[in-house]
Amino acid sequence: MLEFGGAVTEVSLGAPAPMAGSVLAIGAFDGVHLGHQRLIQAAVADGWRLGLQSVIWTFDPPPKVVFGRAAPLCGLEEKLTRIARLGPDLIVVIPFGPSYAARTAAQFIADLTRISPRHIHVGADFRFGARQSGDVALLAEHFPVTLAAPVCCAAGETISSTRLRDLRTRGECGSALMGPEAALICAPSGAHMTLNLHHREAMDGWN
Repeated sequence: MLEFGGAVTEVSLGAPAPMAGSVLAIGAFDGVHLGHQRLIQAAVADGWRLGLQSVIWTFDPPPKVVFGRAAPLCGLEEKLTRIARLGPDLIVVIPFGPSYAARTAAQFIADLTRISPRHIHVGADFRFGARQSGDVALLAEHFPVTLAAPVCCAAGETISSTRLRDLRTRGECGSALMGPEAALICAPSGAHMTLNLHHREAMDGWN
């Protein structure tokens, strides 16, 4: 199992397996809209194709929420449930706050190496590290990276968390941007999948 500190949450889906290598999808995934779903599904498909574990690396609260730029689109439980239904092997939830935001881009990359990524999927505007000093080009210096293609709604606009927030501000649900089961998902009766949350103790390097 992975060992991360700072009350990092692991959500294990299915039987545990040695982490010999992984396909990683990284993002806040706030709302888990259709664009997020396509990115996650691509990572899961690559994991199957390569015979590697698919790992979703996300943050709670979302960075934009921590910096006061937005309200969350959904709670952590709903986000985890929506992601889990897309079929990854593992979800790693990083507790995001000022101390984590202050970590350098090099520290972020070092964190990722602990799960042996063979391939990483991110959005084209993905940034990381203190003051957003790391970008996709820097990430690609260390790992093979695939950028998620934009996903558009029926009106032709790119689906994004910002667009979804705008709709909700106007009193619209935005369910067309989130796909099936856009409302809060509870495990249906008869479902065989369970979410197993494991909270890790703080370790050196985490604040």
